[in-house]
Amino acid sequence: MTDSPIRSPRTRRSVIGLTAGLALAVGAPLAASAHVHVTPETASAGSTQTLTFSFSHGCDGSPTTALAIEIPEGVGNATPLVQGGWTITRELGPAGVPTRVVYTADTPVEDGLKAAVSMDVLFTEGAADTTAAFPVTQTCAEGETAWTQIAEEGEDPHDLDAPAPLVTVGAVADDADTGHGDAAADDAGHATHDGTAAGADDGDAASVSSPDPVARWLAVGGLAAGIAALVVVLVRGRRKA
Repeated sequence: MTDSPIRSPRTRRSVIGLTAGLALAVGAPLAASAHVHVTPETASAGSTQTLTFSFSHGCDGSPTTALAIEIPEGVGNATPLVQGGWTITRELGPAGVPTRVVYTADTPVEDGLKAAVSMDVLFTEGAADTTAAFPVTQTCAEGETAWTQIAEEGEDPHDLDAPAPLVTVGAVADDADTGHGDAAADDAGHATHDGTAAGADDGDAASVSSPDPVARWLAVGGLAAGIAALVVVLVRGRRKA
């Protein structure tokens, strides 16, 4: 009984520590998921990529009524994808390129339900080797959240409370080189539509016209054995007769 006063504080500290650990373990993933995500997070300059913006939370529990996505520089065009459950409006710039796209939910999206909107985005060649930020304002029945923060140089993006979705734009997609590569394959192997090289066909034809000597002798031997067996049968038949 004398050990109880000593064990009790230690037990309480262990329980408190375990509870705090569990809270962190559960809270960290929840905090990380409380963002507006974009997929994919990479694209090639000079090409069009379908970007999907998704979320699974409201504003402090309040259901989501709209998402407003700002179109950054380096985007040559943005074409929202029509999808059920959302009404789409656009704000156009001088060149007719959307500068802001707003998706308004036909029915507010409850907190804890996952929803997504998409658009086809053309990244200009000048956007190569840059990071494009797509600031999003999430409007809810009560309140709103501006997912617009961008990490400064040396700052960890994971430390931001409301980071903007980011897309890393790589080098220019070189479709022309791919075409030349196909042409080169055409010249070297005379590739056919099904991907079979005519050169390989020529090789097959050559192997047919010049059969393997071993295979030839095996065929001759088999033919000779067959003739011999036929002769034996005929001879035996005559003797019985």
